[in-house]
Amino acid sequence: MGETRLESLGDDRWTLTLERDLGRPVERVWRALTEPAELSRWYPMAVDQLDLRVGGEIAFDDGEGQETTAVVTEVDPPRVFGFREFDAETGEHQLRLTLEEDGRLVLAHTFTGRDWAERTAEGWRSCLDELERSLDEV
Repeated sequence: MGETRLESLGDDRWTLTLERDLGRPVERVWRALTEPAELSRWYPMAVDQLDLRVGGEIAFDDGEGQETTAVVTEVDPPRVFGFREFDAETGEHQLRLTLEEDGRLVLAHTFTGRDWAERTAEGWRSCLDELERSLDEV
C-alpha cells in the first residue's frame, strides 16, 4: 500500500501526504501524471486542458457540468509536478506530485480544514490504486 501522513501547518491549513511505491520507470509514471488523457484515467476529474509550464492553466471537468481550474506552480520533468486548484466547495488548495528515484510517488495535498483532509485520504488512496492499474494497461 503506502504511507499516509497528515501535518498541521497552522491556521487550519493541512498537508495530507501519501506515498506509494509504483515500481515503474519514472518516465512512464511522468506521462501518467502530466499527459491529459492519462491523467484523466486516475485523477478524480477529467482533464480538458493542461498547459505544462509554470503559470499554465489546467481545466478539469467533474462529468456533471462543473469545471474546475488550476494553475501549474511547479514543473521539473520527470520528477515534480505541482498545481494550485480552485473550486467552490473546497476553495484553494495545492497539489504536488514528486517521483523519487527509487520508484516512489509522493502526493502532497495542502488545503484548509482537518475534517476535509481526513475524508480526502481514502479518495486519494483509490485514485492511486487506479493509477497503478492504468500503468499496467498501457
